[in-house]
Amino acid sequence: MDLFHQDVHQNLLPYDGEVNYFGMILNREQADHYLEHLLHTVPWKNDEAVIHGKHIITKRKVAWYGNSNYAYSYSNTIKHALAWTRELLELKARVEKTAQKEFNSCLLNLYHDGNEGMTWHSDNEKALGENTTIASLSLGAERKFSFKHKKTKQTVSMILENGGLLVMKGSTQTHWLHSLPKTKKVTRPRINLTFRTFVAPA
Repeated sequence: MDLFHQDVHQNLLPYDGEVNYFGMILNREQADHYLEHLLHTVPWKNDEAVIHGKHIITKRKVAWYGNSNYAYSYSNTIKHALAWTRELLELKARVEKTAQKEFNSCLLNLYHDGNEGMTWHSDNEKALGENTTIASLSLGAERKFSFKHKKTKQTVSMILENGGLLVMKGSTQTHWLHSLPKTKKVTRPRINLTFRTFVAPA
């Protein structure tokens, strides 16, 4: 099932969760400005994970910011939050106004081109709480984003635009996996800002 120009009032998932796409909350000029700024000012680091005892370092780079020096554990690794910058606080305020939800942290992902993506997973860490809300702001290259139900295997896909906002909430992380498929068609970078509510600070 492919969805491209969605009604923001419509739940994009057929059951067991809630996902809304608000389209572009930043215009092209604004989105490109923030993209260039974040590309050159964020202290990006290659993401790390320990899977089945094997230490993996990804080409994708990440950074984590928050209200406090939270220690965030996922994929058997620990990250400590950096202090918000002025630009990130500007984006945070814009996202919170649209999503009607406050967030205390943000995990940024940098995909240099379409050769980098994200395999099927759920953001269901205990530190995010149950039925958490995650707001995902995209900057840069348009990319396909997909959901797959854990039991029925039904899939839902959409295109995330430059400056577009996707909000996942309710039981979405419990029942659905999501992924960013790789593609050779994309040669430009994309930054994904995932605003979250961290409920178990160290």
